[in-house]
Amino acid sequence: MKPCLILIWAAFLSTEAKTQHRVVGLILCSDTEREVMYGDNEEEMYHIDFSKMKGVMTLPRFSEPISYPIAYESSMGRMEVCKSSLKIWTKNYSNPEPLDAPQSSIYSKDELEVGFENTLICYITGFYPPHVKVSWTKNNVNVTDEVSLSRYYPTKDGSFNVVSFLKFIPEQGDIYTCTVEHAALDSPLTRTWDVEVTLPNVGLSIFCGVGLAAGMMGVAVGTFFFIKGNNCK
Repeated sequence: MKPCLILIWAAFLSTEAKTQHRVVGLILCSDTEREVMYGDNEEEMYHIDFSKMKGVMTLPRFSEPISYPIAYESSMGRMEVCKSSLKIWTKNYSNPEPLDAPQSSIYSKDELEVGFENTLICYITGFYPPHVKVSWTKNNVNVTDEVSLSRYYPTKDGSFNVVSFLKFIPEQGDIYTCTVEHAALDSPLTRTWDVEVTLPNVGLSIFCGVGLAAGMMGVAVGTFFFIKGNNCK
């Protein structure tokens, strides 16, 4: 895989209240990757969905809506510039690209309940360059259905984060893994997650039931002897 070319720029604006804003633009291209994203203060404003050939605004609902009618066309032009620059870079510069290995964690989106659909999240952070391969298994069998991968999110230190999702229906005893492959890793990074749903404490329930039954029996016996004693007077 050829190295990626990434162009990131930031502008810091100061208002009367001395509030700083960090505006970030990301253009990424390689043999297999294409991404264009713009954001403010590490919050994404919009990105380009190349599969749907359109720009996607992702501002919060309370923000004033904005539009950029030629976002996709403009981004395609930037991709051509990026690829041309990439060819020049790889031809004239032989310095190895810096590598930062990713870290990962795996957890469920919602509280676990056997038999009900949920989502496993594999959160991958702190890597550079921005290309990772993510794979899932269930009980040692590769899983490709219901798997999705987010866009690459840049951070202040120049590294990237990405999130992989797996929709699943948990069953007691199932074991899932999320494996990450990256150029900075000597071997794939695998995290394991197993379905362990705490069942009601049957032993405690039985103990409480026996105790209650014994108590009721004691009350019945006491009542019997009380009545019996009164009849003997």
